[in-house]
Amino acid sequence: MTSQLPLKSPLQVSIFSMRPYLVPFVQRLQQDFPETKTFEVKLDQQTAKLAQGSDAVCAFVNDDLSAPTLEVLAEGGVRCVALRCAGYDRVDCDAATSLAISILRVPGYSPYAIAEHAVCLMLSLNRQIVKATERVRYGNFALSGLVGFDMHGKTVGVIGTGKIGRAVSSILLGMGCEVIAHDVKQSEDALRLGVRYVSLNELLERSHIITLHCPLTESTKYIIDADSISRMRRGVMLINTSRGALLDTAAVVAALNSRQIGSLGIDVYEKEQDGLFFNDLSSLTDGQPGASLPDDWDEQLSALGARPNVLVTPHSAFLTAEALHGIAETTVTNLKQFAQGGECANAVCTARDAQ
Repeated sequence: MTSQLPLKSPLQVSIFSMRPYLVPFVQRLQQDFPETKTFEVKLDQQTAKLAQGSDAVCAFVNDDLSAPTLEVLAEGGVRCVALRCAGYDRVDCDAATSLAISILRVPGYSPYAIAEHAVCLMLSLNRQIVKATERVRYGNFALSGLVGFDMHGKTVGVIGTGKIGRAVSSILLGMGCEVIAHDVKQSEDALRLGVRYVSLNELLERSHIITLHCPLTESTKYIIDADSISRMRRGVMLINTSRGALLDTAAVVAALNSRQIGSLGIDVYEKEQDGLFFNDLSSLTDGQPGASLPDDWDEQLSALGARPNVLVTPHSAFLTAEALHGIAETTVTNLKQFAQGGECANAVCTARDAQ
C-alpha cells in the first residue's frame, strides 16, 4: 500500500496525548522532523484543529480517530496519522480512506515488555506481593493469608498467539506450566515452543490461569462474558493486557463477587479512554486509597481497584526503554516512507484503498 503523492520533506508533525515519558520519543522524531509540535490533550473532534497546517499527526491508543475527528484533520491539511501503537480499533478506516488520510501503525515494538508484564501480574496475584509488601511496611511480618500455588504444573490458557502471546507462552513453558492456546489461526512458532491448540471451550474449562493477547474486533469484543465465565474453572485467575473491551466488566465484577473468578489482573479497561488512563487524578481522592470518589468516577473501576484480589495497572505494560525506542524508530520509518510516496509496510489503510 502506498500514499498518493510525495509530500514536502521534512513533514510537519503534531503529537497528541504528550506525556513526560515521551520526551525521548519526541527528541528522536525531531531529528528527522524538526517541525514537530506536541500537545498534552487527547486527540478528538475539538482538539483536532490544533493540527491545522500539519502534514501528519501522531496519535496514541486512546485518541479518538472517528469520522468527525478525521474530517477536522483533513480540513486542516493532515494527510497521515502515525499511530504509536499496534491497535487501531479506534480508527474509522473507511472514513480515513475516503478522506485520503493514510493510517500507519507500529505492529510490534516489544512483545517481551507486555508479555513480561502479564506474567508479573500472574505472579504478583498468586504470591500476594502487594498485600505482603504493605504488611511489612507497617511492621506486620505474619504469613497468614499469603499462601499461593506453584506455577509449575499449572495449566495456562493463552487466547491469541501473535508475538505477545508466543512470548508469554515461552516464559510460562520455562516455568513448567502446561500452555494451551486458542486462536483463529495456529502459529507454527507456537507449536514448536510446545503450545497445544484447543477449542475455546476446552481452554475455558481446563485453565487455572487465562491470559488474553488477541486484538479487539467485532468477534472478540466481550469474548469474556457471563457465559464464558460460567464455563471456567472455579477460582480461575484472569489476566488482560490487550484491550479492555475483551472483558464484559459487569460480568467480571459479578464473577469476582461470586468467587467464580478468584483473581484478576488488568492493564487495560473497557472505558479507560473516558478521561481515566494516562491522567493523574489523585487530587480527586486526596491521593488516599479508599477515599471518597467523585460522583462521576467510574464505579466499576473503583470497585475493582478496592479488591485485594485485583491488580489494575495504568496501561503501562508496554512501557520499557526498549519498547519506546522501537516505537520511535518505526514511527520515523513510517513517516519517511509516507513522505516519499513509497510503500509503507505498516499502513493500515491509505488513499489508494479507495481506488
